[in-house]
Amino acid sequence: MVAGDLIDTKPFQLKFVRVAQMLLFSNALCDPPLGQATVIPPDRHTIKFTVLLESSKSFPEQNWEAVLWHNGHDNQEWRELALQETESKCVPVRPHYFSILMRAHASFSLLSKQKVDLKSTADGIQLPGPVYFTLKYRLSSSDTWRWMNEHSNLKDGELYFQTQNPPGDLVDYLRGFSQDLSISQVESETPHTSLWSLTATVKAAEGKASGVIDTSLGVPRSFSRWFSLVRIWSPWLGPRHGKGQFSPTEDAVLASFLRMDGLHLVLLAVSGVDDVLTALKPDAHGNVIVHSRNDSTEEGQARVLAAVGTTFNTALAAVMYHARKIVRGDNAMSQAVKDEMKATLDKDIKAKWMENWYDGLTYCTWNALGQDLHEQKIFDALDILKEKDIRITNLIIDDNWQSVDNHGESQFQRGWIDFEANKEGFPNGLKHTALTIRDKHPNIQHIAVWHALLGYWGAVSPTGNIAKTYKTREVRKSKGLAGGTMTVVHEDDVPRMYDDFYK
Repeated sequence: MVAGDLIDTKPFQLKFVRVAQMLLFSNALCDPPLGQATVIPPDRHTIKFTVLLESSKSFPEQNWEAVLWHNGHDNQEWRELALQETESKCVPVRPHYFSILMRAHASFSLLSKQKVDLKSTADGIQLPGPVYFTLKYRLSSSDTWRWMNEHSNLKDGELYFQTQNPPGDLVDYLRGFSQDLSISQVESETPHTSLWSLTATVKAAEGKASGVIDTSLGVPRSFSRWFSLVRIWSPWLGPRHGKGQFSPTEDAVLASFLRMDGLHLVLLAVSGVDDVLTALKPDAHGNVIVHSRNDSTEEGQARVLAAVGTTFNTALAAVMYHARKIVRGDNAMSQAVKDEMKATLDKDIKAKWMENWYDGLTYCTWNALGQDLHEQKIFDALDILKEKDIRITNLIIDDNWQSVDNHGESQFQRGWIDFEANKEGFPNGLKHTALTIRDKHPNIQHIAVWHALLGYWGAVSPTGNIAKTYKTREVRKSKGLAGGTMTVVHEDDVPRMYDDFYK
């Protein structure tokens, strides 16, 4: 037993306890986790399961038993694996009203996908499904088993085994794509990924009618679950996910599919080039449809990037890095930069990931402090977090640090005046705020500052310093929540404005 590792436990005081009472306050944790998908790399053939059983310290210790059920056998038959109790003293951080009663783990080898005979069908290669597992436990050998999937919302865990030699053609990942697509494999800037560029011609706009085309990418092959970022509203993206058929309810800009072989297929719709807007949407048969709108009087191109990688992060990086090249143009890169990039890839140097940023605990001022923002509120909030021993890694200073006009009006009627933060909330400037935060809270490694792409919700104030410094134009907003017109920095001066702003 591993007991009292978190706090000093008091002597058991109750004279009579029913088994049902103890089970009611019990909890079980499993790694790999239940209810989630875990991808196993090809060089790993043994999966070590660790089960942690917990119960209230008010109850006496028991001879807990835990059994893992899984179908990781040649015939996919479900069998049980009894877990053996260990003496590990490594315990997770848990609420103080719980003490650890038992930690048990066991190791066993599961059938890797490299050893499975892949079946060839008329639709291509058929991949085996994942290995499923669940957990049951009880107080002692004389008590009834408690199944996790019956007493909690946790469904079976899933294990996906990656292959040593993944397929190399896009047809192995997408079935039935349109012949109108022009497909070419391109060099990926992310190691150990495959990348393709898919384009289709979009007719020119005629009068006030945009040119529109729907092109099918086909059905992603052999996937179990999908994730997408959809356009909820013109300024906002939101996540959608599901199992089975790809079925987001809004147009998506990105879609990802976890395959049965543990690989990740990521699709990115590229917009903002040659006045073409592109999105991904499903049809009734599970096809991914490329929906493109061309607002130019000349023919345009619908652009989609597809990448396959061993992790979602690497596949996502592959499409994002190439999209950056498309949007800014290859001509923006000097030959020296291109040569350096090629040398980096040839040396198989791994990409540098910002784990502390996307895996660290982040605090955003928007949900907690709202739009009535000033630096003292931020200081106070961070001090409270520190007092409660909550150590964040990242801080996002959200809306209302900016200098904007039309105080008291709707945010859509307010425009950006100047680069510097507003004097009322940040009297010594945003730099002073950031330096003070870093001095008092060295655990905060990244400080991000939010701003709208056009400056503010109402773009740029026509009488502010920004409008006086840079060339501007008036544009009409789409009908909807805002409407009307607004002043924006002219496209000829946008690079200069942002260069100055980020300095």
